Amino acid sequence: MQLLQSPAMRPLYLSCFSSSRYLATITFSSSSNLLPKSILPTFRTNRGFNSTPSRSRLSIRNCSSISAKPSSELRRQKGSSDSSEPDDKKLRALRQLFSKPAIGIDAYVIPSQDAHQSEFIAECYMRRGFISGFTGSAGTAVVTKDKAALWTDGRYFLQAEKQLNSSWILMRAGNLGVPTASEWLNDVLAPGAKVAIDPVSNFVSNFDALNWLQQFLFSFDAAEELKDDIAKKNHELVYLYDVNLVDEIWKYSRPDPPNAPIRVHELKYAGVDVASKLSSLRSQLAGAGCSAIVVSMLDEIAWLLNLRGGDVPHSPVMYAYLVVTMDDAKLFVDSSKVTPEVLIHLKNAGVELRPYGSILSEIESLALKGTELWLDPSSINAAIVNTYKAAGEKHLEGLRTKGNGKSQNRDVSNGSSGQSWGPARVYRASPISLAKAVKNASELEGMRNAHLRDAAALAQFWTWLEDEIHEGAKLTEVDVSDKLLEFRKKQDGFIDTSFDTISGSGANGAIIHYTPEPGNCSIVDPKKLFLLDSGAQYIDGTTDITRTVHFGEPTAHEKECFTRVLQGHIALDEAVFPGTTVGFVLDAFARSFLWKIGLDYRHGTGHGVGAALNVHEGPQSISFRHGNTTPLQKGMIVSNEPGYYEDHAFGIRIENLLHVKEANTPYRFGGISYLAFEKLTFVPIQNKMVEVSLLSDAEIDWLNDYHSQVWEKVSPLVEGSASQWLWDNTRPLVRQ
Repeated sequence: MQLLQSPAMRPLYLSCFSSSRYLATITFSSSSNLLPKSILPTFRTNRGFNSTPSRSRLSIRNCSSISAKPSSELRRQKGSSDSSEPDDKKLRALRQLFSKPAIGIDAYVIPSQDAHQSEFIAECYMRRGFISGFTGSAGTAVVTKDKAALWTDGRYFLQAEKQLNSSWILMRAGNLGVPTASEWLNDVLAPGAKVAIDPVSNFVSNFDALNWLQQFLFSFDAAEELKDDIAKKNHELVYLYDVNLVDEIWKYSRPDPPNAPIRVHELKYAGVDVASKLSSLRSQLAGAGCSAIVVSMLDEIAWLLNLRGGDVPHSPVMYAYLVVTMDDAKLFVDSSKVTPEVLIHLKNAGVELRPYGSILSEIESLALKGTELWLDPSSINAAIVNTYKAAGEKHLEGLRTKGNGKSQNRDVSNGSSGQSWGPARVYRASPISLAKAVKNASELEGMRNAHLRDAAALAQFWTWLEDEIHEGAKLTEVDVSDKLLEFRKKQDGFIDTSFDTISGSGANGAIIHYTPEPGNCSIVDPKKLFLLDSGAQYIDGTTDITRTVHFGEPTAHEKECFTRVLQGHIALDEAVFPGTTVGFVLDAFARSFLWKIGLDYRHGTGHGVGAALNVHEGPQSISFRHGNTTPLQKGMIVSNEPGYYEDHAFGIRIENLLHVKEANTPYRFGGISYLAFEKLTFVPIQNKMVEVSLLSDAEIDWLNDYHSQVWEKVSPLVEGSASQWLWDNTRPLVRQ
């Protein structure tokens, strides 16, 4: 599944060069040296887990209590609350609220994110989707008194064209001449207008938990950037303190907040105990001159505490905040989600429970104590930062009253030094992000094992699908997606899909993040290309794989495009590079074969993947955009997924997951180590789609060696017709 490095991944399209938190370091860090070192090397690892994949050693708990629903059912649920009112009626109702005395605004910005800046969010927080009808995971809606515009990236251009009605202007972010949201607001609004965003300001005690969940949708840096940009035309950024305007329209049809139970992620899969992780984190805090950190990214909390949840579809995380000081750790979460097992787990790790809605009270308390707080402004919402600032001013005023005279309140971008007479904010990228990205031996072992079981499910699925198509069955794209889920459910340790399956026949394959809907999707056409991008969450690992096939005879043009995508895939897979290399340097490896004939694709080539966590994670990426200066490191996992998409005709993508490993090179120029990739995905690539004349002998050898590995690793896990299919589809490719 492709994650594009794009402004669309942030709450606002403020700058055409802004980057997703997953794909770039924070904007004020000019060098990767400013990033904290990984805390992983100091962790105590679990050595009892064998690192060699073997079927006989797969000891996976059957997660029978967890029930993944087919895409068709989930999508019916998603659509149920949105279909009650036409989009035009929703816009009229929203605009009527603009003129209310307590509001009085000229424009309203509606982001995709929840209060934790998550890419994938619970249904009750899908406000942008509700108001616009556009269901892609990335985008920003802006509504004025007479206009409505939606920004999204190249993955979603075709989808947005289909889903937006004539009331909306589609802004194709990244295209030449397309303004950012702030530029557009400066152009269409009269000087001195008021632009509103969701509540981000003053702390109010005794929040009702549900109301609190509805707030704080903007990260601190996104809100500040928007404020600065629109100030150029004397516009004012207005914080709506007590109301979210979309929620006012959504009202009782809005889905309930998630309440899934939390589970312990066992040490044999996590590899490092919570106490060791917290100890290493505290060492990093001390090194930065901080005494506490606020963690708001859901996957960081889950990884640090060896917990998993079910609040967000496809992502095993729970809605929570975590505050870690030098002496204690507090998890802010709905206690009804905490099982007795989890409670014992947290107690043993020295982690206290607090109500989810009391986080701002804790922030205020920290500031009043003069705590130096580590904040990642790209992920921490503005409410937390503003609460800390306000309480810090109270603290300083108290010191002044006592006649101290030396009080100061400091913002530090890359660390802090010297005497602090008041609370300081240290703005740095979260140290947990990089530590989580560098997998330990147990996490890698789990990923390898999960991918082999997933490959067995896919072999069974492709056997079934090809048989059905050849027998003339009329299958919809949703039928295919749901059947794949059935095969995956049979695998040990299966929990959920890792994202909505992208099942696209013909022209729908050109919609990069196409989501087939029941009653509004295509029949799988045996005469057209079929693109299937899917993944799964297992108890020990996360998968993400794309294959493009043809059930009949592909055209010469389709074969050439496919082969050039394959050549780019091979080139990246075989890359050997210095250990200081950042992802954008490698991106051209995957594109160069398409470039030779004037073709390209509108997304990045690779994203990070979590270990039994989010299918998209950072900070690493492989993308054409150069904003991400995080070098690839040994232990990271990235996707390799070049593609080509011909609008309204077909789409092609080939995706495997790769583990970054140390390369065995005869030399080490500059005294640094060199890196290479190890494949994690083992599913055949359709030989029929390959134009052999375009391949070099070395490329043919790569494909044949890959298929030999697929057979060797996966054949022991399948039998019968699936075994025969696997044999047939891993035969060597030869020149005629």
